[in-house]
Amino acid sequence: MSETRQVPEPVGEAAAEPRRKLVTGPGTLLVWVYGVMVVGAVSRSAYQIATEFDRAPLAYTLSAVAAVVYAFITYTLVRGGERARVAALVCCAVELAGVVLVGIWTLADPSAFPDSTVWSEFGRGYLFIPVILPVTGILWLRRPRA
Repeated sequence: MSETRQVPEPVGEAAAEPRRKLVTGPGTLLVWVYGVMVVGAVSRSAYQIATEFDRAPLAYTLSAVAAVVYAFITYTLVRGGERARVAALVCCAVELAGVVLVGIWTLADPSAFPDSTVWSEFGRGYLFIPVILPVTGILWLRRPRA
């Protein structure tokens, strides 16, 4: 005897159209780089917060914020779909604003940062990837859709 299982009909975004992949072609490289940045920022901020938080709380908190931003963007790129694309686009813009603001702040008032963050001096300690990555992400996410 075989049972017949009914699959529920998709609702919301899935009902309108199938989820469009965002990690095709150059998008795959974007996801990999964001993934590496997640690992770097999470491990750096977790270690610094656990062992030296009282030395530079602002810097270490900002590194943790960067890690969360990177993780969210990575997740939305992998998830795919129009809502995820818009969320990733907004988050890339917020990330870029954060990198620029923290970059300017660390140059204008170095005493506020006894230790560097992921975004210090526009990501100099990370080969400027933190300032290049959101620009690349925005360009990728704004490309014409099929």
